[in-house]
Amino acid sequence: MTGPHSAAATPQYSHGLTHRKVLAWRNAIATLFALAGFSFASWVGRIPTVRDIFDASHSEIGVLLFGLAIGSIAGLVLAGRVVERFGARRVIQVCAVLFAAALAATGLSVGLAESFVGALISLTVMGIAFSTYDVAMNLSGAANERLLGRATMPTLHGFYSLGTMAGAGLGVAAEALHIPLALHLTVIAAIALTTAFVVLRFVLPETLADAPPNTQEMAVAAGTIAAPALRSVWLEPRTLIIGVIVLGMAFAEGSAIDWLALAMVDGYNLDNAFGTLIFGIFVTSMTATRFLGVRALDRFGRVPVLRASAGLAAVGLLLVIFSPVVLLAVLGTVFWGAGAALGFPVGISAAADDPKRATARVTAVATIAYSAALIGPPMIGFISDQVGVLNALLVIVVLTALSGLLSPAARELAGRHARNVIDFASPGTTSAAVSLATTELQIISAENLAAEPGNDRS
Repeated sequence: MTGPHSAAATPQYSHGLTHRKVLAWRNAIATLFALAGFSFASWVGRIPTVRDIFDASHSEIGVLLFGLAIGSIAGLVLAGRVVERFGARRVIQVCAVLFAAALAATGLSVGLAESFVGALISLTVMGIAFSTYDVAMNLSGAANERLLGRATMPTLHGFYSLGTMAGAGLGVAAEALHIPLALHLTVIAAIALTTAFVVLRFVLPETLADAPPNTQEMAVAAGTIAAPALRSVWLEPRTLIIGVIVLGMAFAEGSAIDWLALAMVDGYNLDNAFGTLIFGIFVTSMTATRFLGVRALDRFGRVPVLRASAGLAAVGLLLVIFSPVVLLAVLGTVFWGAGAALGFPVGISAAADDPKRATARVTAVATIAYSAALIGPPMIGFISDQVGVLNALLVIVVLTALSGLLSPAARELAGRHARNVIDFASPGTTSAAVSLATTELQIISAENLAAEPGNDRS
């Protein structure tokens, strides 16, 4: 009795993949996410020390972070084409080396040479490597998610947050023990690079998760019909709106990463170690929410989860900004972290719904999201010099509210949370209309409407 039942329960995959290989792929990607968070948070946790070494103003710290953001955008410009040509695994491998070198160089430039320009250059290179690594890693994770047939992206981003917890924890210890910045970041870079090369051998080509060809694609391959013209993903309303959703949520996450420790230090007169500890509380809240969020997504779907996330982030931010006591601000940090946790992974999953153009759409959404990193740090730095770092965070409240309003665009295209009229934005779609009804935004394609019963004009 158990033999046939067990065989029936074993998932079946194409291309001869076994369940063990698919799970090993997932675990490898989860580890790579954790390494990214660990490495990046190790840098972020030492920003108060960087400020002290350079005796820098908020605007000058914003300039350093702007260099990181410029590099991130430059990496995104190339990421889609590079991943499509070489595959996610090879791109991750190269970017891991580049990122580790840049992280160590940043520690040496600040801690030993005390060179502002050197740090700016190394942070720019770090941004290029990190954003390209990020796109490749997310694409591989989204492909694995399609194979497994259940939501795993929040869990993968949860491992990123676990990494940030570990990195922030080491940052607190390094601040408290006054460990030299150069030594700290060089050791972190060596650990991350070694681990990445160990797990990369389990990462499989993302093409193994491509959907089988449909009737139209088979006809195109046979030459019986012409291939349909493809619109640029930058002209697809759904893709652009998902990008704006992720922009607001990424702004909420990224601003905390860049500014929360300094906001607590300067806004509440705390010491550097305590400020870094509160940043650790933020990433702990994000981590817990990302692991628990998988169940919420499976039960309620993307739209209610995104709305709740935006509301929670806004409430948390308002507590951090206006709280009269540190304890309430810390509680606000917990809400802020929980609210910011799911926006990016849910947006990536939505962009990758249709595997045929997943690379282009994920790259477009990530590019829009990373523009938050481009404009966010210098904007917050400039505004904080005028009105204070806490009041500058009000900008994020507005953006998270916008994300919540636009969340219906990320609705699932298939499954029990999808609506009857959906847009796969797949090759062959000729037109789209935006319909607003009961505050729900849906992108409706002409083909979908024509396919509905009663619309046959033949």
